[in-house]
Amino acid sequence: MSTSENDASASRRIDASVQAELNRLRESIDNIDAAVVHMLAERFKATQQVGRLKADHQLPPADPARETRQITRLRQLAQSANLDPAFAEKLLNFIIAEVIRHHERIAEEAGNGGADGNGSATAAEA
Repeated sequence: MSTSENDASASRRIDASVQAELNRLRESIDNIDAAVVHMLAERFKATQQVGRLKADHQLPPADPARETRQITRLRQLAQSANLDPAFAEKLLNFIIAEVIRHHERIAEEAGNGGADGNGSATAAEA
């Protein structure tokens, strides 16, 4: 049986009011997911500008002190929002890894190599 058949079968067994509430909640989740994607896109536009500015001025693509401050700040925000701070930190670290990759690429394209002259960086403008 396919997933859609399973979903359809499950829908027939669920009370209509429960299904309506489930649909409402899922629609809300879908809207939040869309907002998260758009916010991440805006964040990456800003970090791309930071990367270009740093490359233009031969600054290293990494800023470990800023990364540490951002992780601390995000953990505090997560805690106040009743979100697991460890999860928030993992998410930020994932984003930072992508920023590092972008900053290294920008520096390479500008002919600057990377943070330590060989194209590698250990942290990013977060």
